[in-house]
Amino acid sequence: MITDPISDYLTRIRNAIMANHRIVEIPTSKLKKEITKILFSKGYILNYKFEDEKFPGVIKIALKYHPVTKLSAITSIDKVSRPGLRKYVGADELPRVLNGLGVAVISTSRGLMTDKEARRENIGGEVLCYVS
Repeated sequence: MITDPISDYLTRIRNAIMANHRIVEIPTSKLKKEITKILFSKGYILNYKFEDEKFPGVIKIALKYHPVTKLSAITSIDKVSRPGLRKYVGADELPRVLNGLGVAVISTSRGLMTDKEARRENIGGEVLCYVS
């Protein structure tokens, strides 16, 4: 039984990168789908596909690597808020990952968004993870 599905999602991606896999399969949920869309829009993953035919749906994520050096586009992916200690921030306290080069995924009252979008909307929320 998984107590923290977002942590499991991030760990599967991290492990696939360390093993140099091209594709990783992850059980689906609405929150995981939204995080996947953010990772794709910011260029951290190559492509994704939602397969919901079976009961536990699957997200297939194609990881992105540099063609020559074979380094991953994701250098670090860290969970911030966890079930035992939630991390909430106001609009004026939004974090900057790698001085603006990375992305913080924020869960707000208007849905999931990056730290830059939340700053533009002047809204705070729960910091889910940092990606760089």
